[in-house]
Amino acid sequence: MKSPKWLDRILYPFAHHTLELQAGQMHYVDEGQGEPIVFVHGTPTWSFVWRQQIKALSRTHRCIAPDHLGFGLSDKPDDFAYTPEAHAHNLEQLIDHLQLRDITLVVHDFGGPIGLSYALKHPENVKRLVILNTWMWSLEDEAQIMKISGFLNSGIGRFLYLNLGFSPRLLLPRGYHQKRHLSKDVHQHYLKPLSNSRSRMGTWHFAISLKESGPWFASLWEQHEKLRAIPKLILWGEKDKLLPLSLLEQWQNTFPEAKVKRLEAGHFVQEEKGGEIADAIKDFI
Repeated sequence: MKSPKWLDRILYPFAHHTLELQAGQMHYVDEGQGEPIVFVHGTPTWSFVWRQQIKALSRTHRCIAPDHLGFGLSDKPDDFAYTPEAHAHNLEQLIDHLQLRDITLVVHDFGGPIGLSYALKHPENVKRLVILNTWMWSLEDEAQIMKISGFLNSGIGRFLYLNLGFSPRLLLPRGYHQKRHLSKDVHQHYLKPLSNSRSRMGTWHFAISLKESGPWFASLWEQHEKLRAIPKLILWGEKDKLLPLSLLEQWQNTFPEAKVKRLEAGHFVQEEKGGEIADAIKDFI
């Protein structure tokens, strides 16, 4: 595929790869050689969010980073479910297609339940887990999140997301602790793939799924013991304004054996602490 004109090839110098799925074409990055590291993004981001880590780690490892359908350079079909479960199925297809073995799985935001769903189904194929500001359980006890997700499922919420680009325009900047890391150029790389109402369907479905997909999230958490034997590194931006710090506490309480590194950063910790995150993953591996 061709690079869109707005894509800065210095910021994002990676070759384009695509996989034809039943619902549309999935774009992904596949850089370097060696043991595979799979990076799974959330909303409203795409593989671009992992660019600093891919540049550093692809010198010694094979780095794979897909764009979920509805995000980044992947297709944005009208007839796709856009649930976390559907994205998890697509990720599994990509991993199977590439025949990846002994994966280090790096997950963030909605990439948590999406990627960890794979780890629960195939724990024998996941060598390590790296967890950044995410969850893998129902958020029904988080009253504020439930209230917001319910509101976004209203006509007004849908309008905010689809017509006004609420997620990349307003929520994304709120996810940074130090706004200087979100330069105008970087911000454009999150706005351009979501430039019209049709292209924003994926972001809206993620917003409402915080509540709607609660049973699926709960079903994942019921299986969390399957992850016990997999070494874990938790990298957490403790200035996160989008997800509460209580999520980190649940990870720590459930998996006290996990290595934990807290950073003075917001939700998009891999953007604000790019080099530190890359170094921490490299040391962990």
